[in-house]
Amino acid sequence: MYSALGPQNWWPGESPFEVVVGAVLVQNTAWRNVERAIANLKQHDLMDIKRLYAVKVPKLEQLLQPAGYFRVKTQRLRNVLEYLITNHDGELDGLFALPLEEARRQLLEVNGVGPETADSILLYAGEMPKFVVDAYTRRILLRHGWLAPPAAYPEMQQLFERRLPVDSQLYNEYHALIVRVGNEFCRSRPKCEECPLRHRLPRGGPIEL
Repeated sequence: MYSALGPQNWWPGESPFEVVVGAVLVQNTAWRNVERAIANLKQHDLMDIKRLYAVKVPKLEQLLQPAGYFRVKTQRLRNVLEYLITNHDGELDGLFALPLEEARRQLLEVNGVGPETADSILLYAGEMPKFVVDAYTRRILLRHGWLAPPAAYPEMQQLFERRLPVDSQLYNEYHALIVRVGNEFCRSRPKCEECPLRHRLPRGGPIEL
């Protein structure tokens, strides 16, 4: 994937906090919609944990509307902000100073934060070595027969973490490449003939999902 597509320079965020916000807002939507919501926050100078938490809920819902499911996402984002303010004085450094598994445990206790969101925050905002998997990862693994259904999140994550060096930069680039391949080639209707992973398909072609 790297040979064919090159470095991805991911995650698209100008600061660790912007990555956190994006990781919450990208749930069930396209990244371009998240970019519009983040642009709204930047326009109002709200890319700060405490200033953003101080915004009234109706106003925040209005700003986040481009990201879709804006009422749910407003509450989830506020839950993350409240956790950071209550436990780490509104500073991400406190979260990222924790041991990796403790930081992950705390994030997963925040209502609305699942494994993918937590791991995205740890890897892309905190540069902590936790491999992120997503729907693209699952699709690629199943189509190539590298895992069998149901291919739950922990099983997919362990597949990579047990075989790769513990390296946040490697995990970052690897997952970014998977997203690129999933988005451009391993789609609902796959474009296997153009995919950089085409030579690793089973002999009979991609496994039907």
